[in-house]
Amino acid sequence: MSSHGSNKAIVAALAANLGIAVTKFGAYLLTGASSMLAEAVHSLADSGNQALLLLGGKQARREADERHPFGYGRERYIYAFIVSIVLFSVGGLFALYEAFHKWEHPEPIESWQWVPIVVLLAAIVMEGLSFRTAVKESNQIRGKQSWVSFVRTAKAPELPVVLLEDFGALIGLVLALGGVSMTLVTDDGRWDAAGTAGIGILLVLIAIVLALETKSLLLGESATKAHVAALEGALVGPGVPSVIHLKTLHLGPEELLVAAKVEVDVRESAAEIADAIDEAEARARAAVPLTLRIYLEPDLRDAATSSDA
Repeated sequence: MSSHGSNKAIVAALAANLGIAVTKFGAYLLTGASSMLAEAVHSLADSGNQALLLLGGKQARREADERHPFGYGRERYIYAFIVSIVLFSVGGLFALYEAFHKWEHPEPIESWQWVPIVVLLAAIVMEGLSFRTAVKESNQIRGKQSWVSFVRTAKAPELPVVLLEDFGALIGLVLALGGVSMTLVTDDGRWDAAGTAGIGILLVLIAIVLALETKSLLLGESATKAHVAALEGALVGPGVPSVIHLKTLHLGPEELLVAAKVEVDVRESAAEIADAIDEAEARARAAVPLTLRIYLEPDLRDAATSSDA
C-alpha cells in the first residue's frame, strides 16, 4: 500500500483547516461567540495534527541503522498517537472549558450577527471537500470492509485519522451552527455554550477512539488474515511440504516481519534445504505486496509437534 493516497488526504485536510481556522478566529473576534472560538481552536489543532502526520511519514522513511535494525516505520504510529493527545487536550478540553465559562457568563451575539453563519456555512463546504478527498482515497484500499472495520483494522494510521477528524469537524460545525443560530434567535448565550460543549464532547470521544486504535498499532499488530493465508500458501512448495507455525508483526504500515517454522524432508542435504528456503522466501515476497523481513526455521514436523517450540 503506497502512502501517496494518505499524503494527498492529509494535504487536502491541512489546506482546508488552515483556511477555516483563520476565518473562524476572525468571526470570533467580531462576534465573541464561544462556539466560534472552540471551532477555531479545533481547526488549528487539526492543522497541527496534519502537520504531525506528514512529519511522522517523513521520519518513518529513514533507513535502518545499528540502533534500529528494523527501521523507523513505527514513527507513523507514534505521531498518530500524539495526534490523539493533541485532539483531546487542545481541542476537546479547551472547548469544554470555554463551554463552562460561557454557561456561567452567557452573552448574546450583538454585533456582526451574520458573520458566524456565513463563516460556518463556508467552513462546512470546505470541510466537506476535504472529507470527500479522504473518503475517495480510503475507498481505494478499503475494499468491502465497513467503515468501522476499516478504521479498526487499517495498518496505515493516516487515513483513519483524517477521516475521523474531518467527520468530527463536520459534526462540530453543525453543532456550532445550531448553537449560534439559537443564540441569535433567542438572545440567550447559553445556546452558544451548549453548542461549544457538544463540540468538546465530540472531540474527546474521537480522541479516545484514535488513542485506542493507535495504541494497538504501537503494541504491534499481526498481518491481516488475507496476508497470513497468502503467506502460508506461498511458503509451501518444493522442499517445504508444510508450515508448522507462522507469526507476523507489522514493523510499519508497509513493512512486515515474518517468522515461521517450516517442514523439510529429513532426506534432503543442507544445500537442498537452503535452496528450498530461498525459494520459499521468494514465493512469499511475490505473494504479499509489502516489504517483508522473513526468517524461516527448517524443522521436521514430528520433532516440532513433539516439542514446545
